[in-house]
Amino acid sequence: MAQVKRVRRAVNGVLILDKPRGMSSNAALQKVRWLFNAEKAGHTGSLDPLATGVLPLCFGEATKFSQYLLDAEKGYDTVVHLGVTTTTGDAEGEVLTQVSQPCSREQLEALLPRFRGPILQVPPMHSALKKDGQPLYKLARAGEVVEREARSVTIERLELNHFEWPFATLSVRCSKGTYIRTLAEDLGQALGCGAHVAELRRTQAGPFVLAQAISLETLLAAHEAGGAEALDAFLLPVDSGLEHWPVVQLSEHSAYYWLHGQPVWAPEAPKFGMLRVRDAQGRFIGIGEVGDDGRLAPRRLIRS
Repeated sequence: MAQVKRVRRAVNGVLILDKPRGMSSNAALQKVRWLFNAEKAGHTGSLDPLATGVLPLCFGEATKFSQYLLDAEKGYDTVVHLGVTTTTGDAEGEVLTQVSQPCSREQLEALLPRFRGPILQVPPMHSALKKDGQPLYKLARAGEVVEREARSVTIERLELNHFEWPFATLSVRCSKGTYIRTLAEDLGQALGCGAHVAELRRTQAGPFVLAQAISLETLLAAHEAGGAEALDAFLLPVDSGLEHWPVVQLSEHSAYYWLHGQPVWAPEAPKFGMLRVRDAQGRFIGIGEVGDDGRLAPRRLIRS
């Protein structure tokens, strides 16, 4: 007998998942998508399996705007294990070196200003970046080490919350593309003792914070009690990741032409830049950009 194909639901919105430790971001996405029985879903930037915390998942129409969350600032709390280096820069790797000579809290605090602001980082071999079409982590697993070009990132905030050798707890706020594992390794190298990430928790991704995050256990319990539809209560609006953007509301006439791909005049819009756009009833219908001619051109539209 032929297997009946599962009919998936059209789900639209954003879920802030508190990703559990030991699960890849894609595995977490696929599990949550299965619970929602959703047609389409994507995440907004990977967290290492070791890491926990804020992982925005976009469903349906919200996937059109996931790039803006990928580009957003991130926040982390991390426990750095000083005196030990590993093959991966975190607790999942094999130990490479180990020293017993402790450094002091004062030495570490004196070093932190060097890592604030714009800095250069060499991406780790155990990362999803690609070299000649191959992810670096696959090359690393095969025992290969390739040269990586240093990239500019910005550490907006770097504070020491707790220190008790050999562990230091740090809070970090940083630009996209920042590797906390590399930050830990660079701190350890500068101290002369080596270091790796023992724990990592993402506390912020763009406008989303840990207080909004829903655990996988909560989703499983809700699904068991009420099925896939019960999970819709946890969804945020499609444009929730863009709430810091200016918003403009179009008349019914202007919205009609704008939704058909035509630039329109929007007298109350800012003079330039990207905007959230709502129709005459206040519904989010996409994002647009004000051009040099002052008209609002559509960039991404919501399917009605």
